[in-house]
Amino acid sequence: MSMSFEAYMRDMVQPMRDELTRIGVTELRTPEEVSEALDNMKGTALIVVNSVCGCAAGQCRPGVAKALQHEVKPDHLYTVFAGQDKEATAKAREYFAPYPPSSPSIALMKDGQLVHFIQRHQVEDRSAEMIANDLIGAFETYCK
Repeated sequence: MSMSFEAYMRDMVQPMRDELTRIGVTELRTPEEVSEALDNMKGTALIVVNSVCGCAAGQCRPGVAKALQHEVKPDHLYTVFAGQDKEATAKAREYFAPYPPSSPSIALMKDGQLVHFIQRHQVEDRSAEMIANDLIGAFETYCK
C-alpha cells in the first residue's frame, strides 16, 4: 500500500496542529478564512504562524500555551500552518507588514492593527518561558 506525500504530511503535522487547537486556538486553513477573521476585526487577536521546525515544538507552541493560561488574553486566537496551508499563511502574512515572512512567528493585533510581533529569530534563542512572558507583557499592554 502506498501513501501519498500529502497524506503522510497531513498525518505527521496533525499532532502539531492539535497542540494549539486543543487549547482553544482556531485554525485558519484558507485565505478566505483569514480574511473573514481579520478584516474589520474588533478587539484583540493572537495569530500563531505554526511550523514543523524544532523551535516551534520546543519554544513557540509551549510558550503560547503558557501565555494563554494568564488571566488577560486576546479576544480571538488563530493559527495558520506554514508549509501546509500555504495560501492561508501567505494571506495572514499580509497583515504583518513590515515584517518579512517568518515561521514560526506570533502576531498580536488590536482592532485590525499589528501591535506586537515575535519573529522566528526571537523564538529560536529563547525559552518557552521567555516567549510566554513576552506575550503576557503584550497581553497586559493591549488586551485590557
